Formats: sequence, C-alpha cells, structure tokens
Amino acid sequence: MPVHVRVGRVAAIDLGKARVGVALSDELGVCAHPRPPLDGRNRRALLEALTALVREEGVTRFLVGVPLELDGREGPAARKALGFAQALADATRVEVELIDERLSTVEASRRLREGGVDARRQKPRVDGAAAAVLLQSWLDSRSG
Repeated sequence: MPVHVRVGRVAAIDLGKARVGVALSDELGVCAHPRPPLDGRNRRALLEALTALVREEGVTRFLVGVPLELDGREGPAARKALGFAQALADATRVEVELIDERLSTVEASRRLREGGVDARRQKPRVDGAAAAVLLQSWLDSRSG
C-alpha cells in the first residue's frame, strides 16, 4: 500500500486567454478536484485570487501548465505562461513548478464528453478539468 506524505495542498493552473482553470489536491495529495475558473483578463486580480487560495486552502505548491508546441518548442503562449509563473512565485512566495500541458485540454474535453457533458456545456468546465488532468497526472507520478 503506498504511503502518502502530506506536504500541503497543490494547485494546478491552466492559463487561458479569458479563463484560468484551477484544480486543487485533496488533503492527502491523492485526488485532484477542479475549481470554478478564474478571470484571466486581469493579472492583478488573478494573482490576488491565487494568493487567497494559498492563505485559505494551505497551498504550498503551484503547478503552472506550459503549452509547448507539439514539437516541444516554446511559442508565445509558453512564454506567457513562464512569465506568469514567475509573477505567481513572486506574489505568493510559494514554490511554482512548470509542467508540460500539451493536449491537457483535449484530454479534459474527452473526459467531460465521456461523462455525458455535451460540447455546449463543456466550455465553462473545460479549464478546471484541464487543470485537474495536469494535477492528477502529477499526483499519480509521485504516489509510487
């Protein structure tokens, strides 16, 4: 049976142009749970909301999805994510880890569709679901 060491809660961030997906680990660090999306159009308000998450939920690490190109190169979206990750670390004073998010939104849409959520109802949920895909993958890789 795997042993889980509690190191605080982990939050994953999936940056979008208008919405930012957020997922939070449970207290045991076993399961990822999507949260309602945050407004991504105002960076200051976004950083304040994420700082509140640190305070209110005990987040000790953020995972920021970096949307690399399919060939692995950094494009404009990846550079934006890298800049955001640094701003997040500066604002929260919490460790920020970068994670490859290629195809996470595709996987999230597939899972929502399999769960009976039609394409029209997916839009407000897909960002959090994509963050949960990133976080669950990260949690699973550490469970042994």
